[in-house]
Amino acid sequence: MSKNLNLPHKTSGGDPAAAGRKALIVLMRHLLQGACAVENMEEGQICLTGVTRRHHPEETLAQALSLGLAERQGDRIAASATATSFIRRAMAEREEAFLTQHREVETATMEVEGSRQPVRINLAESPLGAVARLKDRDGGPFMPPMAVEAGERLLSDFTRGQMQPRITASWEPRLSSRAKGSAGGKVDITDSALAARTRFSDAMEAMGPELSGVAIDVCCFGKGLELVERERQWPARSAKLMLRTALLALARHYDPPRPDVRRRSHHWGADGFRPVL
Repeated sequence: MSKNLNLPHKTSGGDPAAAGRKALIVLMRHLLQGACAVENMEEGQICLTGVTRRHHPEETLAQALSLGLAERQGDRIAASATATSFIRRAMAEREEAFLTQHREVETATMEVEGSRQPVRINLAESPLGAVARLKDRDGGPFMPPMAVEAGERLLSDFTRGQMQPRITASWEPRLSSRAKGSAGGKVDITDSALAARTRFSDAMEAMGPELSGVAIDVCCFGKGLELVERERQWPARSAKLMLRTALLALARHYDPPRPDVRRRSHHWGADGFRPVL
């Protein structure tokens, strides 16, 4: 290594996202091909010679050594043991950033395994995403948040209950045989799936046969409103009204109104009235 090259030794701390993260990723990919000899170059550029030969900013190499992503091996520079995990994290972050450009993510709270937990919902991917973005005449949301949450909860039970239609052959070995005469193969599914099916059945009963169909089509099978109207021969723009009514009824089923214990009985007597005994 040239005597004019003054690079720091490995230290702890630092944030690779502060500056030159892209250049740091390029450098680490180069070093992961194998240890490289370092040549001092002009104008802040350093040439690494190994399996391939490439120029990198001098400050980027100094940053890699400082963060412990690269280490000296005699007169050569090599990637450290943490370099691979750094590249994997960087690629995952880049992929997440790319996908975020095509998503409409909102944070909501849903009941998961009997407890309320925060979840991220991609409205661009959710079957209810297009409906949740609809506006009423006043510019407010056409579908109340409680109705959207009820539809997501219905889809969750539908999925957990393993009620999706199977469109391909299953080549998995049978771990248990279906008992003769058993309805729906219930002996072959877990208790959690059975509980989800029970909740789904209760939800269908709460909405009634007139409304449950449109809720299943949109929430569970991901059909668009126009497709539902064509299949059911409904008038235009009627499916969203039926769906709104169905999900509001479902929301009352999931969270029924509680009586106001503060209300007291009333009588028709005036102030100071006392009944004659």
